[in-house]
Amino acid sequence: MQTALVTGASTGIGLATAVTLAKSDYTVTATVRSLDSADGLRRAADAAGVQLAITDLDVTDQDSVDSAVEGVLAQHGQLDVLVNNAGRGRVGTTERIDVDQLQATLDVNLIGVWRMTRAALPHMRTRGTGRIVTVTSIGGVVAQPFNDAYCAAKFAVEGMMESLAPVAAEFGVDVILIEPGAVATNFVQNVDGLSAVGDPDDPYLPLLQTYLTNMAAVFDQAQSPQDVADVVLAALTDVSPKLRYQTSDSVTERAATKLADTTGSEALEVARKRLTES
Repeated sequence: MQTALVTGASTGIGLATAVTLAKSDYTVTATVRSLDSADGLRRAADAAGVQLAITDLDVTDQDSVDSAVEGVLAQHGQLDVLVNNAGRGRVGTTERIDVDQLQATLDVNLIGVWRMTRAALPHMRTRGTGRIVTVTSIGGVVAQPFNDAYCAAKFAVEGMMESLAPVAAEFGVDVILIEPGAVATNFVQNVDGLSAVGDPDDPYLPLLQTYLTNMAAVFDQAQSPQDVADVVLAALTDVSPKLRYQTSDSVTERAATKLADTTGSEALEVARKRLTES
């Protein structure tokens, strides 16, 4: 039986992924930043009739990262799958995000992934097998207005994993990126910076309000966390896994448009419309 460690499993994609893997006969350790936030995960596991271990993990704390990985290895003797899912959004332009806020966003979305991968990789490399799955975003392929810090982190994670993938493959370790679009989770409500949306001194406020209105319509058509979890499972059970998996046809189309748009003009035009047309 394969062993999986899933980060950011208290809600949303992480919760659905942890339960889905447990239902598919993986031995799952689901991690949450605080055990106080694990009630929903426990209820979901009970409802699905599965068992999984729940432990606290802060991906911004190296000792916490090391303890979680070492705990899985001590209990099970192996770690076959790492799912990097923990993440945090931030709304705001470069002018309105200070360096400390940028660092906090990078610490969860980029450096946290780096810490987890770096902790798990030596074991997988030594065994000659393993899969590292990282949930990024369409925002790691096509940048979104007012997501300067978040997209910076997600673009960086995409680059990190694309660089690591061919090297890790030489040691039997597959690196996989999962790219969702809009997903109906608590992620949006928990985005840092939303509390400042009504600041009358923000020169960007009219543009931001239009953007948020347009994005609300996008999220009305959002995928479910289970949709994304199903793609994670498909990637893990793919005999010859690809580097990238988009979670819907619309996300694949947007990614393909970006990659074909070598000047960036079309991507900027789509973004401009979201800022100025209602």
